[in-house]
Amino acid sequence: MQVLVLKGISKQFQNEQTHFQALSDISCDINKGEIVCLMGPSGCGKSTVLRILSGLESADTGTICGSEGNVFDPVHTAMVFQEHGLFPWLSVYDNIAYGLRMKVRKIPNEQITQKVKELLTLVHMEEFANALPHQLSGGMKQRVAVARALAIEPEILLMDEPFSALDPFSRRELQDEVIRIRDVLGTTFFIVTHNPEEAVYLGDRILILSKRPSCVIKEIQIPCKRPRDLADFVMMQCVREVTRDVTSG
Repeated sequence: MQVLVLKGISKQFQNEQTHFQALSDISCDINKGEIVCLMGPSGCGKSTVLRILSGLESADTGTICGSEGNVFDPVHTAMVFQEHGLFPWLSVYDNIAYGLRMKVRKIPNEQITQKVKELLTLVHMEEFANALPHQLSGGMKQRVAVARALAIEPEILLMDEPFSALDPFSRRELQDEVIRIRDVLGTTFFIVTHNPEEAVYLGDRILILSKRPSCVIKEIQIPCKRPRDLADFVMMQCVREVTRDVTSG
């Protein structure tokens, strides 16, 4: 079932000093429970696509529809950035609970407590519920950021290069966490990455954008079953294909 359909999305930016077209004709769809990775040359507008979906930017033209064909509401998304964005004065527990406490329809405290405990367990951070962000490693901070995003039960979790600042070992752990969370919760992920290996390891599909003004120039279905091994011959072929398409796009 499709949870998101983009048709003809365009976006331009202008001020007194500059004017440029970022997106020209972005058309794609995402199915429920998929992990879709978005790649393209640097500066082609990948993050702009996510910002439009999250409601941080508006498209100039085109339509975005949800699962029932209605206009897509950004309230159904949550966003995880490259920088974790945790509130430094709040504990891990309170960072995760923050979005639940801000809901218009007040949620009883006992429900918030139960939800936060479930998420702490999901991301393996239950022992650090009372820790402050500065006491955590980079990978642990991103686990908390993911849990905070999942707390509001988004239909689609948007991720903008979420693991690029991590060391290789933490990065692989978090990649495996994304796959596990998808399998457990059925969450749909739309992930921007510059890393072809990450895209092939994570993605069910990869969408390749052209140079600016960008459009989707290719869709790659990853044929390999999970768990995946980047040393597998087919996986290596996919990485080479993605690298070639991005650099020539």
